[in-house]
Amino acid sequence: MTKINYQKKLEQLIKNLNGKTPSLLLHACCAPCSSYVLEYLSDYFKITLFYYNPNISPKDEYQKRVEEVKRLISQMPLKNPVEFKEGIYDTERFYALSKGHEDEPEGGERCFACYTLRLHAAAKAAKEGGFDYFTTTLSISPYKNAQKLNEIGENLEKKYDVNYLYSDFKKNNGYKRSIELSSIYDLYRQDYCGCEFSKAERERRLKVK
Repeated sequence: MTKINYQKKLEQLIKNLNGKTPSLLLHACCAPCSSYVLEYLSDYFKITLFYYNPNISPKDEYQKRVEEVKRLISQMPLKNPVEFKEGIYDTERFYALSKGHEDEPEGGERCFACYTLRLHAAAKAAKEGGFDYFTTTLSISPYKNAQKLNEIGENLEKKYDVNYLYSDFKKNNGYKRSIELSSIYDLYRQDYCGCEFSKAERERRLKVK
């Protein structure tokens, strides 16, 4: 199967905008991952950053990430203003989909189900809000499967009849730039993905070291 270059696909779409500025619902997992994506896309889209992450545990960690995203939006000099929308912190949904997958390493089926949960909420919110596109910042991480994320986005595009913005934000040194921006804005960078299972895996690795 031919591997798709999602970054080139995004670049072609941007080129074809011809000066138009469509609306984009951008699902965000945290401020560091959002930083480069906002810097990049705000030149071409009117963005509403959608924070829906019921996987994050504990609650104070969730709230800390919310506040950092809000602070980043207020401080970054962006061409088009960025709005903020917070989803519901419905942790029961995440634990329901994780049942039976608690001990899987990060990057497996539990994570794929979590991608789907969050992108599903983003697609639904984009459709209800009349947005032109929806996407997620998740692909900026070297630990996230961009191929899987885009496949999920494609399926949800068909289900909700709202355009998915194909992307792989780690390309073109996107991840490196996110680290630079995190330093510039002194962003809180968590050392685990978000859920209690990824946190436990992180702690086990530290003990081995």
